[in-house]
Amino acid sequence: MSTDISESSSIWRFAKATRAHPVIDAAPYFEIIQTAMMNAQHRIMLIGWDFDTRIDLSRSRRKKGDPPKRLGDFILWLADRTPGLEIKLLKWNIGALKMMGRGSTMVDVAKWAMHQQIQFKLDSAHPVGCSHHQKIVVIDDKMAACGGIDMTADRWDTPDHIDYDPKRRRPNGKLYGPWHDITMLVEGEAAAALAELSRARWKLAGGDALDPCPVDAKSPWPEFLQAEFQFVEMGIARTRAAYKDVGPIREIEQLFLEQIARAKHFIYAENQYFASPKIADAIAKRMAEENPPEIIIVNPETADGWLEQKAMDSARVQLLRAIGKHDKKGRFSIYVPHTKMGGPIYVHAKLMIVDDEVLRIGSANMNNRSLGLDSECDIFIDAKRPGNESATPGIRMMRATLLAEHCGLAVEKVAQLLGNGAVMREIIENSAGSGRALCPLKLPDLTEAEKTLAENAVLDPANPDEMFEPFSSPGLFARAKKLYSPG
Repeated sequence: MSTDISESSSIWRFAKATRAHPVIDAAPYFEIIQTAMMNAQHRIMLIGWDFDTRIDLSRSRRKKGDPPKRLGDFILWLADRTPGLEIKLLKWNIGALKMMGRGSTMVDVAKWAMHQQIQFKLDSAHPVGCSHHQKIVVIDDKMAACGGIDMTADRWDTPDHIDYDPKRRRPNGKLYGPWHDITMLVEGEAAAALAELSRARWKLAGGDALDPCPVDAKSPWPEFLQAEFQFVEMGIARTRAAYKDVGPIREIEQLFLEQIARAKHFIYAENQYFASPKIADAIAKRMAEENPPEIIIVNPETADGWLEQKAMDSARVQLLRAIGKHDKKGRFSIYVPHTKMGGPIYVHAKLMIVDDEVLRIGSANMNNRSLGLDSECDIFIDAKRPGNESATPGIRMMRATLLAEHCGLAVEKVAQLLGNGAVMREIIENSAGSGRALCPLKLPDLTEAEKTLAENAVLDPANPDEMFEPFSSPGLFARAKKLYSPG
């Protein structure tokens, strides 16, 4: 049975997973989750920041008898194919503004609304300025996905991240750049726990109270998918801002700080942003130690969107320079992945690996919003938990797989190097010239306006109270300016 952890402020629940499997990049994930949804018998819940009904879940040639590729058509096809199947879709309400400019999307939503088995809701159950940021899929309460991948445009890509891939095309026909992402699939009690979380979110957003699915349902886990982990205990952590009579939750923030503090040898992380003074402070403390762990973070070159670039990128520069003052032994690095032709790959993943003992995947970024403002959910395996000892080789292979993908190396070679004691920075630097590459992030000089924007966290407040008064009190970066002052 799953267990509530009342004595811990960093974990909502531990729950057993009969199977768990990390999926790298959206192309394989979309294929897997489409198959799993076709196996659904009772209920599918899609909880997301965004949905674009126009996207194709599969980019392979459609054969006779195959399901529709297009998401909007696929949802209708599922409902018609399986009488009694409930399909619940919950999307952040502000994202609805995008729907107005998506042409056929409004037609799709209207068709869904006329189908008795489909319910589509907009989630506005949060303070103004917050976002519903979780990316969760639950099927029959037996299988679930939790991670960073939304079923929307610009997400589909393969681990090859091919330059100018003609399959990487928006619904309007235009190409978009390479995109890197990760999610985690789970089966069993861990999926049931995510189902409980999703039902609670659905109700908070104004939906009817939902009962759990019948327990007699067969697992929708695709037969072709061999799970990396079996019979492991999963931890689940959340973020949620206070809203009406619902209190705030900051488990993810505390979990970040605990996991950074526990590292003995290394941390490997991938994240869309690096803009949290609390996380930076925790890293600076580790770098000031006599024998600090190696910490590698893979980031995008710039944030997605002009305003986010100005805010998040400027904050990142400030924090990295502050950490650098304590990193006397050069153990902390931020890298940007590049394609064979040298183009930057956008990193949307939210992953952290600690000492090959912890594998954490979710929706939370390393920024203030994800620690206290937006609704988030992260899920992790801790090999130090009783019964999880067998997870270490799989976690190590995950780290090797990601480094191999980014450095253009064979997974077997990277695994061998790691097994022989090579540090990640050596592998990254020695792989130069192999095509794909992790390149050190270059820190630009900031203008005074950019410094002010970063220091006051205008677009990245830590809680709702700071949303509209970012300049009325000392900036969030007041702490960053004196980041970790020993003594």
